[in-house]
Amino acid sequence: MDAIAFQAQLQAEGYQTTVNVSQPAGYRMDEHAHDFDACALITAGEFIITVQGQCHRYGAGDVFRLPAGTLHCEAAGEQGAQYLAGRRSKAQP
Repeated sequence: MDAIAFQAQLQAEGYQTTVNVSQPAGYRMDEHAHDFDACALITAGEFIITVQGQCHRYGAGDVFRLPAGTLHCEAAGEQGAQYLAGRRSKAQP
């Protein structure tokens, strides 16, 4: 999937914000959660997400989704990671 198609998909799914993110080699973030749904297209390098002890590796062209409130750890691969990320606010009751 290319970036234009990905952004169109995000918009159709109600994602309000899209940001380009670049993480250097060695980047790591301990367990945390976001108050928004995240969906990202990896554009370069490798991004690693660990949820409930299960490690998931994403490379260029891969898309990952992470629902709001999901506890996870994240890291960039040896070449770092670049990705286009969409954020969708959690629905209010």
